[in-house]
Amino acid sequence: MKRVLSGIKPTGDAHLGSYLGAMKNWPLTQSSTSEVFFFIADLHALNARIEPQVLTSNSLDLVAWLLALGVDAETSPIFAQSQVSAHAELSWILNNYATMGELNRMTQYKDKVLKNGPEGQLVALFDYPVLMAADILLYDADEVPVGDDQTQHVELTRKIAERFNNLYGETFKLPKFVAPSHGSRVMMLDNPTQKMSKSDAGEGCVYLLDDDDVIRRKFKRAMTDSLGTIGVSKDEQAGIYNLLEILSALSGRPLEAVLQEWQGKGYGELKDATGEAVVAELAPLKHRFASLRSDEGQLRHVLAQGRERATLVAGEKLKLTKQKLGLV
Repeated sequence: MKRVLSGIKPTGDAHLGSYLGAMKNWPLTQSSTSEVFFFIADLHALNARIEPQVLTSNSLDLVAWLLALGVDAETSPIFAQSQVSAHAELSWILNNYATMGELNRMTQYKDKVLKNGPEGQLVALFDYPVLMAADILLYDADEVPVGDDQTQHVELTRKIAERFNNLYGETFKLPKFVAPSHGSRVMMLDNPTQKMSKSDAGEGCVYLLDDDDVIRRKFKRAMTDSLGTIGVSKDEQAGIYNLLEILSALSGRPLEAVLQEWQGKGYGELKDATGEAVVAELAPLKHRFASLRSDEGQLRHVLAQGRERATLVAGEKLKLTKQKLGLV
């Protein structure tokens, strides 16, 4: 049976980019021929310096979102990364099979260094991909659904696994990343050259819990261009193509079909239609989320059940790894 692993950092309010890039696709990975593990990547979130009570709330929010999206916790365990100690332990072991050069080449770390310089950057940020490798390899994941900005980390995971397997024999399965066909990289509405991010607050980021009128307003104010014609050039019309990509992701239709439908129409009409499509998509989801989030005890019960199942699987892999290394 195919095994799929998905994780998300509880670093802030869920937004349209994370929803279309990953969350919307998570329930689709569940099937009679696959086993899916979902985890809250709270250890990865520590480098963001989140207040403890906020981190707890964010983590429980994500459990509620997963359930609201249609994830069946009975068949697809949901757990917190920090509650399965094998993640941190295997990460330390795998540090011995990754190089400084490889980690220096990771795009997310390089971007931080270019923006703020190397001094003051946290070791955890530098070492983030190794913990991600441990997350994946503990569960013998066949597939890892990620956005295109995370593919480099999955490739590093494969290198680490191959390096270890070559030294000690077959231990880790080599995973492959799976990207959604549409909407995997939603951009900021006020700066369509930048990926939508909760770290950049303002009118450019659409949060899943935004009021309907707030969502409409943000799309009305979306940055476009002065060309006046839809579909001239993706390079010159980043804002327009971002809106088209969002419509494509929401409808499941190819971008080319959405573009053909909108050629010859006005920018304002496109903005309004995209805003309304987002409002319609999120309305039932927000209702289910509110109901689930009100029962914190049940959310914690879901995490406890998930921890038990994850600990069994991860523990076996960690035990095998330590045996291969001669750790007593």
